[in-house]
Amino acid sequence: MNGPFVARRPLAEFGLWDKMAAGRAVFSFDLEVTARCNLDCRHCYINLPAGDRKARRRELGAGEIGRIGREAADLGAVWCLITGGEPLLRKDFFDIYRALAGKGLVLSLFTNATLVSAEHIRFFKKFPPREIEVTVYGNTRETYERVTRTPGSFEAFQRGLARLLGAGLPLRLKAMALRSNKHELAAIGDFCRRRTKDYYRFDPHLHLRFDRDEARNALIRAERLSGREVARLERSDPERFGALRDACGELPAPGPPGGAPVPDCRHIFRCGVGQRSFVVGPEGLFRPCLSLHHPDFLFDLRKGGLAEAWNEFLPRRLTRTSDRPEFLEKCAKCPVVNLCLWCPAHAYLETGELDSPVEAFCRVAEARAEGLKYG
Repeated sequence: MNGPFVARRPLAEFGLWDKMAAGRAVFSFDLEVTARCNLDCRHCYINLPAGDRKARRRELGAGEIGRIGREAADLGAVWCLITGGEPLLRKDFFDIYRALAGKGLVLSLFTNATLVSAEHIRFFKKFPPREIEVTVYGNTRETYERVTRTPGSFEAFQRGLARLLGAGLPLRLKAMALRSNKHELAAIGDFCRRRTKDYYRFDPHLHLRFDRDEARNALIRAERLSGREVARLERSDPERFGALRDACGELPAPGPPGGAPVPDCRHIFRCGVGQRSFVVGPEGLFRPCLSLHHPDFLFDLRKGGLAEAWNEFLPRRLTRTSDRPEFLEKCAKCPVVNLCLWCPAHAYLETGELDSPVEAFCRVAEARAEGLKYG
């Protein structure tokens, strides 16, 4: 399931940061090996042109990635997701993969599948990943290439996907819910479920750009569905709506055990960020989660070790509190926070502040709550 369906209770309220700092173990990490991509998707929060030489020069080398993989394994990591951008753009992709697998890590891969070649198939059959996850942007050429803004990409996607399926590799398919493909989402879901037996998901949350490119952000905002559209779409998918209903039926209200209110709780991190996983960006910048790009939460792994970032830097940063009245009166006390897209990372991308409410997220939470009430 996607991010909103998790309990959001302030970890610091129960002394969890102290416990974690005393014996913290990593379970997994995401590695963005590049921000470059051969597609130019309307909604993408990270992509740079495939031929961006400046971006390519800044990327971690295979040797640096191997070092980070070794340090992560030493901290207890067992699983690494290789993502991007488009990871298969890296000419040294096989070297990167082998460097990580050689540290005993279980590997997964996110790819758009358009660059999958016969050579990739031979490699993956020899060194199988835990899974390969592919996003389906449209069920027709017109819709797919409206999203990707790349002529010929639909044919390349079909060819690459056919290679992956033909090889019997462990495959997961997903979709982004966009205004450009909303009319095909039911067909996309059918397409995905016919090809993967046990897994399909769609994500209605579109991040704004990490580089704060306003022209690109305007495109992303134009692709977003309204709160009511999101809730209606989720209700139309029995699997997703059932998971949402089951999760929220089990979640406690925000606050400490027993249901008593939290007096003046000012902690802004109310999710599981930084407990068992982290992210490393293309240039070696460690951060607590995929979405958190605030400069206060970035640690340069080219200048310091992963153990320092994980055991010292991160616990200090995640104790951040807020004195913003709007946060304390709204988000901190919201009865449907577990249905919301809000978190400090998303708030920063939307507003430039870690603790600002985001009205659009409120509308999604309210619509979801209404759907659950009458569903």
